[in-house]
Formats: sequence, structure tokens, C-alpha cells
Amino acid sequence: MGEWKTQVSFKVRQALRDELAKFAAQEKRTVGNLGGLILEWGFEQLKAAGSTHQLLKSKIQVAPRQPKGP
Repeated sequence: MGEWKTQVSFKVRQALRDELAKFAAQEKRTVGNLGGLILEWGFEQLKAAGSTHQLLKSKIQVAPRQPKGP
């Protein structure tokens, strides 16, 4: 069986919530699923950086999107 999950609740700006919902729909995910994924990834980045100060100072390298198809 999988890991037990627990609910977490926090407030975000409505515009961010709307943008997350739109992106989640494109990814065929729920907002909760996408939020959990982002939260886990972000927390790993925070632990690697050592502090929120260091994390916010660092630049995250994002690879340019590759066009789909041939």
C-alpha cells in the first residue's frame, strides 16, 4: 500500500489559485495534486539551499521548452 497522506491548508492570492487551476487542467491533474507536487519539490530545494534567504538568492535553472513532435 502507498503512503498515508494528510491534508494541508493555506491561503494564496486568487490570481495564483486561478493560474494553478488552469495549469493543473493542462496537466490533467487536480489543483491539490499539483500543489502537493510543487510543495514537495520546493521543500527539497529549500533543504538543499539551507535557508529561505539562500533559496531566494539563488537562480533556478529552467531549461527552455522543447517543441513537441517531429
